[in-house]
Amino acid sequence: MDIGKSLRIACVGAGYFSQFHRDGWARLDGADVVGVCDHNFAAAQSTGINAYNDLVTMIETETPDVLDVILPPQAHAETIRTAMRAGVKTIICQKPFCRDLAEATALTRAANAADVTLIIHENFRFMPWYRTMRNILDDGGLGTVLQATFRLRPGDGQGPDAYMDRQPYFQTMPQLLIHETGIHWVDVFRFLFGDPTHVYADLRRVNPAIAGEDAGFVLLDHPDDVRVLLDGNRLLDHAADNHRRTMGEALIEGTKASLSLYGDGSVWQRPFGAQSAVCVGPANTHKNFGGDCVFAFQKHVIEGLSGRGTLVNTAQDYLTVIRARDAIYLSAETGQKRAL
Repeated sequence: MDIGKSLRIACVGAGYFSQFHRDGWARLDGADVVGVCDHNFAAAQSTGINAYNDLVTMIETETPDVLDVILPPQAHAETIRTAMRAGVKTIICQKPFCRDLAEATALTRAANAADVTLIIHENFRFMPWYRTMRNILDDGGLGTVLQATFRLRPGDGQGPDAYMDRQPYFQTMPQLLIHETGIHWVDVFRFLFGDPTHVYADLRRVNPAIAGEDAGFVLLDHPDDVRVLLDGNRLLDHAADNHRRTMGEALIEGTKASLSLYGDGSVWQRPFGAQSAVCVGPANTHKNFGGDCVFAFQKHVIEGLSGRGTLVNTAQDYLTVIRARDAIYLSAETGQKRAL
């Protein structure tokens, strides 16, 4: 892409989470949102941006440099293939990226063959608290890291109306906790500790009003013998004024110190043997989702496309996350530890 050129961004999907995408693009230098497409034309019109209900028409009319796909996984493959046929050369797709590994792999190969840059919108690793944690890990502040835990507790999954006010399709997803939500932390753990090698999972459904699993434990083996536990339960909460800020609490433990993440987004470091901890990352009060991680991800993409950085989470790279997800479900089905 031309360095210094303001990129033309078109969005497909005007559902709940798309508001954060549009807000981020609007605040970024070097990006202009030129169109929004949705089968619900009224939803597209409500954005105040040039509205369409046909993807090809939007692409032909607006000639976007980048298409931002903000749709559920069942719509990813057809949308991306349509965009590639229409000549779009850079596509961003919301996670979890397609319905399964076979579909994601085929789409990645098609994008590579068409010389299309395909990037997965996985924004959790761009949350400021995980950046703080990674910096401390890189500086050796914890000594040898031995293990970590994340307790996923959004508290939004109770009763027959669970998820209906925000993302009602959650109720009918045959796979929920890991496929839709836990996959975020698979990528966060990769960011912090490297690619997992083995997984073991015990998953269950607690709320009978939904189709998929909503609770469970996942143990991941990472390089250097690090063990990570994802302890997830969407019916339970944690201490926070906004349960969607961090969605839970984390603990990383090393031989010299430990790091704790709390629901306000603050990170605290406690030296080994000490009785108290020191705040190394302040509480985050940003009004946008996840400490404004969508904006941070989009800024990273703009920098990568303009040659000022290296893109992470390309589709090819993200296949590792999907393999881990599939191994988690296979482990839960078989009761056995699975290699990736």
